[in-house]
Amino acid sequence: MSEKLDAETLLKRLMEDLPASLQVFRSDLEAHAGRVLRDATRRLDLVSREEFDAQSRVLQRSRELIDRLEARVAALESKPTR
Repeated sequence: MSEKLDAETLLKRLMEDLPASLQVFRSDLEAHAGRVLRDATRRLDLVSREEFDAQSRVLQRSRELIDRLEARVAALESKPTR
């Protein structure tokens, strides 16, 4: 379930679930809530899924390199010195 939930989608869902008694205020609520949601999402430090996945791959490769280097250092440290 990887549905993209942006400010517009969230606003649409909120307006659809609005009780009938508040429907008369819908346009005002939509305008104000839309501004609030867009401003809030802009302030968040979010990255795209693609960027997250790319950084995860970089991190995995870095961990593998560190593991190999640690093993080499351990092997060198275990050799007797002359």
